[in-house]
Amino acid sequence: MTANYASLNRTQKLAAFLILLGPDSAGELLRHFNGEQLEAVAREMVAIPYVDPEMREAILEEFSSVVFSGIQAALGGTYFTQHSLEVAKGDYHADKLMSRVAPSSHLDEGIAEMDGRQVFNLLRAEQMQTIAFILSFMEPKKAGDVIRLLSPEQREEVVERLGTMEPTSREWVKKVSANLQRYFDRRTQQGIQKAGGVDACADILNSLDKETKKGLLSAMDQRNAALGTAIRKKVFGFEDLSRLLPGDLQKVLKEVEISDLAKAFKGAKPETVAAFYKIMSKRQAAGVREEVEMLPPQRAKDVEKAQDLVIAVARKLDEAEEISMDGGE
Repeated sequence: MTANYASLNRTQKLAAFLILLGPDSAGELLRHFNGEQLEAVAREMVAIPYVDPEMREAILEEFSSVVFSGIQAALGGTYFTQHSLEVAKGDYHADKLMSRVAPSSHLDEGIAEMDGRQVFNLLRAEQMQTIAFILSFMEPKKAGDVIRLLSPEQREEVVERLGTMEPTSREWVKKVSANLQRYFDRRTQQGIQKAGGVDACADILNSLDKETKKGLLSAMDQRNAALGTAIRKKVFGFEDLSRLLPGDLQKVLKEVEISDLAKAFKGAKPETVAAFYKIMSKRQAAGVREEVEMLPPQRAKDVEKAQDLVIAVARKLDEAEEISMDGGE
């Protein structure tokens, strides 16, 4: 929250104060509000995504007699309000009230409205597992901005933890949220849900610059070979070959066995196959088409293996800087 504290009305000041208290303490106070008061305060709490340090000082000064010490910057928003109302009134009444005061959202408004450096400053002292957990809920580009600000060693550990993250229990999510005062939307309350994983890793890595991405992938190969391979497949799959420059794709084609290419085509999208045919001579294209037509139905794992062989060729050429797997970017 960045508005001048003096310009806030009493309800807005109270809402900001409750955010600093945390959801459990705020919930205890909200128990004593009547329906009209509760709705008014909840509406303002939803509208406050983030209480910055300057605002915090003004709030602490005004409410110093009842505030505990050691509070840092705090996030409000939809999930915070939901949690506080559940403590105060129970799940049913909290849901009914939230349906009136807040629209549904896909990510906590506080995180969504902060830039990468602000998120980094909030997370910098946290454990790597916690940072990975928070990044798993963020938009990939913003998560990438946070990754860039970490030290090389921290980047590697966070990416590894993010990639190996298992489905997360409701209780663990609540514990992290309570400890950090960084809250996500109500999807985090629905029992077991996916946080992180290979897909999330790939999305974040694809938002990074080429050198950072390359360095992290190499580090993953050393730290956890299986994870490194899985991430690489998501970062650059067979379908991504169609993004290569024509000259680079021709170099890949020269190093690939026609039999492997034909098998790879069996499970490929038409536009990917078309990208290959486009750079072939008529004679070569006819030969590959004939090879594809002669093949019997292929098992999925055989198609995947053939595609992996083609990607391995592309990766080898990319590492030798003979082609760019980023399409010349």
